[in-house]
Amino acid sequence: MTPSESATPAESLGAEDERLPTLAEQMADQLGGWRGLVESSIPVVVFVVANIVGELRPAVIASVSVALAIAGLRLAQRRPVRHAVNGLFGIGIGAAIAWRTGDERDFYLPGILYGIGYGLALLVSAVVRQPLVGWIWSVLVAKGRSEWRDDPRLVRTFTGLTVLWGVVWLAKVGVQAALYLAQQDTALGIARLALGYPPYVLLLLITVWTVRRVTREQQAEAQAG
Repeated sequence: MTPSESATPAESLGAEDERLPTLAEQMADQLGGWRGLVESSIPVVVFVVANIVGELRPAVIASVSVALAIAGLRLAQRRPVRHAVNGLFGIGIGAAIAWRTGDERDFYLPGILYGIGYGLALLVSAVVRQPLVGWIWSVLVAKGRSEWRDDPRLVRTFTGLTVLWGVVWLAKVGVQAALYLAQQDTALGIARLALGYPPYVLLLLITVWTVRRVTREQQAEAQAG
């Protein structure tokens, strides 16, 4: 039996952890760096400001135009467009609904519905012991490896993290839903920005730090034993 075949799940995941990008590199990849953060926020800022000083349809046109311009600029510079395309998709759906209904609140409706669905999916996955954060970690960070499924401690870790993500996600979307129902359009736009990346960045930091700490502790325990 080869060393890799005889390694425990924790040792195997720990060895994989040594080859992972640094914390900063993982954060930058998921967020698109500072430029990705700024670019994904600009269309929403444009919509909020344009809607305050003007009317709905010019605000929709302005936000979609800015999102298209950002995506086009990234293509021209041969930079990754994943974050720009994701942002354009979200902006486009909200803009189409708001344009059709004539209600500026509906610009934020797809994000609210998506947030509710995502939060519930996280909590359900934790209940059935298939924590979604663990599977996302396998795909985005561990290069498809899923040895954590055979390690009770890592399963508990990812389950706890999944519950944390689900609760935070439902809490922040709950605030936006309350403002939507109260017809607080400007406050809703501000909440969309304030409750967007800050909680997401914090959750990413907690997740990466926690998983790295657990796998390194288990690796150290295995070596000591």
